[in-house]
Amino acid sequence: MSGRDLLGYAGQWPDLRWPNGARLAVSVVVNFEEGAEQQVGDGDPRSERMGEVLSVVPDGVRDRGQEGIFGYGMRAGLWRMLDALDDAAIPATFFCCGRAVERVPELARTVARRGHEMAVHGWRWRPHADYADPATEAADLDRCVAVIRDATGEVPTGFFCRGGESPWTRGLLRERGFLYTSNGLDDDLPYYDRDGGAPLLVLPYAFDSNDMKFFHPNGFVRAREMVDYVADALAVLEAEAARGRPRLLNIGFHLRICGRPGRFAAFRDVLRILADRGDAVWVARRDSIARAFLVAQPPGG
Repeated sequence: MSGRDLLGYAGQWPDLRWPNGARLAVSVVVNFEEGAEQQVGDGDPRSERMGEVLSVVPDGVRDRGQEGIFGYGMRAGLWRMLDALDDAAIPATFFCCGRAVERVPELARTVARRGHEMAVHGWRWRPHADYADPATEAADLDRCVAVIRDATGEVPTGFFCRGGESPWTRGLLRERGFLYTSNGLDDDLPYYDRDGGAPLLVLPYAFDSNDMKFFHPNGFVRAREMVDYVADALAVLEAEAARGRPRLLNIGFHLRICGRPGRFAAFRDVLRILADRGDAVWVARRDSIARAFLVAQPPGG
């Protein structure tokens, strides 16, 4: 049986306030991955199936439709979403695939110049669980870090991959001095992974308050549905924070999903809700949240 930790904080959360005095932090994540997905036109054996519709193009045949669905995110969606972040004065974290940054470094540079964090999302948009050996995964991690650094002048310190990590992902992150990993979907507060060496901070992420659910049959259809869902989550966590329980809310978006006009209102209106909260919540980049937690709850404390 695996050594899964199902205990966590066991109802005994630390007495923690975020830097602005709030007990609830909020992380807005935008995925920067278009151009890093599987595409036969890029030399892959098959193209990514999941999009506005499930691809019906056979394996081994170039799927120009899927290429266009992904391409819209970079060509059009990015600008709409960057302007909305500016209008709301919300700092975000961009989960960046290395190949996507390599293809459009000028776009990555624009994102960083507007004050957003650039975190590693793998070289390709793929699960790290499917790496067959640590050396290949390490090489792809290093390539991703290098291309983000070269494009933006910043060295990324955060990590999140599609699907799950490999057995050695966290060891590779430790060796490279990463500040945090976000491949944890199991808590409302950061925590330390103490297995396998030095403590590694896990900054949990979430798939429920995520616009990817527009692409799932049990998910959102209208933009308002996501706004209402996030508002409900915010209300629950705010009530818990008022009782002295520190919390973190994660909200995820994709350029090709909420960058579309029919879904953009979900992104815009969620940002407006957060901006209207003022100092009642702390909306911050994930690296800022990680550093604040390290100071408030050091791993040796």
